[in-house]
Amino acid sequence: MKIAILSRRPQLYSTRRLFEAAAARSHDVRIINTLRCYMNIRSEKASIHYHGQQLDDIDAIIPRIGASDTFYGAAVVRQFEMMGVFAANEAIAITRSRDKLRALQLLSKKGVGLPPTGFAHSPEDIPDLIKMVGGAPLVIKLLQGTQGRGVILAETKQAAESMIDAFTGLKENTLIQQFIKEAQGCDIRCFVVGQKVVASMQRQAQEGEFRSNLHRGGKAAPVEITEAERHTAITAARIMGLHIAGVDLIRSNQGTLLLEVNSSPGLEGIEKATGVDVATSIIEFIETHAKRHHRKPPNG
Repeated sequence: MKIAILSRRPQLYSTRRLFEAAAARSHDVRIINTLRCYMNIRSEKASIHYHGQQLDDIDAIIPRIGASDTFYGAAVVRQFEMMGVFAANEAIAITRSRDKLRALQLLSKKGVGLPPTGFAHSPEDIPDLIKMVGGAPLVIKLLQGTQGRGVILAETKQAAESMIDAFTGLKENTLIQQFIKEAQGCDIRCFVVGQKVVASMQRQAQEGEFRSNLHRGGKAAPVEITEAERHTAITAARIMGLHIAGVDLIRSNQGTLLLEVNSSPGLEGIEKATGVDVATSIIEFIETHAKRHHRKPPNG
């Protein structure tokens, strides 16, 4: 099978592991810089070109698209889909999960437990919004933030109002969420492949920090999850339409709550913490499902 990994950074652990796992299973695999793909958009025969050559022999793609490249990256994935190529994660699912507000609205509609969350446009509504989520301390999240960037803990109502007002002045949209103090800077990352949680780890924020992201100094360890947590992770990925997802959960006095669903979850932290070969699980999923995926005719 010919597999393309869409990634701008071939040296990244996740990209390298996927390449190695695919090659180990005798696939013809290559890494393609998403932003160097260019598209011929036509009704007769849609195509994608790369370094002057047409990519017309790819069977499956694995999108590894950074948040800043979502718009163009999703367009490239969509073009491959139009050509009948199997996508490990489809463009519509990627864009749905990257829109944090839309994702939370869809998840809440389906009854997935979330921390009390608020969103408003007018600064005049912020005091009532803060009251709505349970008051300070609370977490302020930029809609465009990733890996813990743009996530701030406001200790007081006054601090929260000042921060939100500052972001509004910069034309940045923010969510506010109840701070789950009892979690003590700890959350759970569930790695979903298909309809299975193939690995799960607990992430603990470093002392003095409330964000548990490994990029911000958090520590990871394997963790046993409950059947309810497993069900929540799988359900959240399915609601987003993602075949491969990192689902972040937090244990609270209200039960386990969902924080976020990631369409390009990193492999390094979870593979090293758990010893699970997640990369091979992804390749096995592609092998099974790409075979069932029939290419559309060029004019289809």
